[in-house]
Amino acid sequence: MNLASIPSPSTGVIELGPIPLRGYAFCIIIGVFVAVWIGNKRWVARGGKAGTVADIAVWAVPFGLVGGRLYHVITDYQLYFSEGQNWVDAFKIWEGGLGIWGAIALGAVGAWIGCRRRGIPLPAWADALAPGIAVAQAIGRWGNWFNQELYGRPTDLPWALEISEGPNRVAGTYHPTFLYESLWCIGVALLVIWADRRFKLGHGRAFALYVAAYCAGRGWIEYMRVDEAHHVLGLRLNVWTAIIVFALAVAYIVVSARLRPGREEIVEPEKDDAAAGKAEEKGSADSTDAPDADATDGDPLKKDTPETGADDSDPLKKKDTAAEAADKS
Repeated sequence: MNLASIPSPSTGVIELGPIPLRGYAFCIIIGVFVAVWIGNKRWVARGGKAGTVADIAVWAVPFGLVGGRLYHVITDYQLYFSEGQNWVDAFKIWEGGLGIWGAIALGAVGAWIGCRRRGIPLPAWADALAPGIAVAQAIGRWGNWFNQELYGRPTDLPWALEISEGPNRVAGTYHPTFLYESLWCIGVALLVIWADRRFKLGHGRAFALYVAAYCAGRGWIEYMRVDEAHHVLGLRLNVWTAIIVFALAVAYIVVSARLRPGREEIVEPEKDDAAAGKAEEKGSADSTDAPDADATDGDPLKKDTPETGADDSDPLKKKDTAAEAADKS
């Protein structure tokens, strides 16, 4: 018998008149705002402009939500497309189901578009946002608490999570894996902030450190979960994903540190400087293409060439020549 445990909410929805406020969506929204706030402070500290992180997040967040949902639906397709299931439920994102792997991958595409439009390097922007993403994940995981999902094996520990009877779940006390991952993400954020200050990480290495550290924790947390999932060689699919992505992130850190040591000196060029640079380049191109007016005057061949045609046609010069000949004679 448990003397203490973490209770689960009786409902994941709070009705505000005609507007339902869903705990899962609320946690996601709060996480996004916190991530942008942290990212903006770090971006300005790196020499960027206030508001740039939010401008690019306008592209990254929608792409990330679509990517996260696609990953979940593809890897758990049986929940939506098997016999007896309603495929329309695949669009009900408020009921839970976002894969962080897909969210980061497609979110990066949106961020790349936003960065390209602003003329700033994507790796520098990702470095600034990395700790904020980890904090956003820590907040977002509490959405799983509202939905009573993503818990671990049964346990009688004092911090066990109480789960009530419901569809695809049995009442009992379980490991609160959502809480483990939330705390781990806070630790990841602190690690990235410390390492970035200590080693001056740049060119995407702070973001890669976040990815590697998150994967390290996600691997053992995923191993504790008991919800339905696909297995490959005896391991859950997300465990394999964490292992592969961890290896890629570490490899990126090593290779990037050798090829591009240090960090970017300028993360967001001034628009005036950029315009002046383009004008200067245009002026240089025009001066190169223009004909040289002095080229003819400076040609030694043309200076030495007698203008015989002009002398022969001058009648005064002809008279002077005849007079000189008569005097000599």
